[in-house]
Amino acid sequence: MLSAVPRNAAAARGVVTELLAAHFGAALDGWPVHVVDDTLLVTSELVTNAFRHGGRLTAFEAEITGAGLRVTVGDASSERPAELPVAGARVRAEAPRIGGYGWPLVRLLADRVFVDVHADGKRITVEMALPGLP
Repeated sequence: MLSAVPRNAAAARGVVTELLAAHFGAALDGWPVHVVDDTLLVTSELVTNAFRHGGRLTAFEAEITGAGLRVTVGDASSERPAELPVAGARVRAEAPRIGGYGWPLVRLLADRVFVDVHADGKRITVEMALPGLP
């Protein structure tokens, strides 16, 4: 498990990329391209949201489990993420919005999402299935 708090979303993506490479090595070349892209997008969105909406990033953990990749991000806000429509849901054409697409993407791409709110903030954990694991 890697648990250093990265300085930004790019650094968090780097941590996940290194973890996948260290664990799976050359097997990554045989994976569908979207698998790695999706894991990096989810990681980026969680970290970006921690900075943008959560005040600051307080925790970051990434690990390979028997089911795939688990990423946990903590922030300083005890507010749950805004539940906007999931990508693909109908949105009124006369009321376009700027932003707000990251959390629905996380929910759409991750196999499991957990939000643990506590007095000092929250931790969001996602699990992503990976090829070659049950």
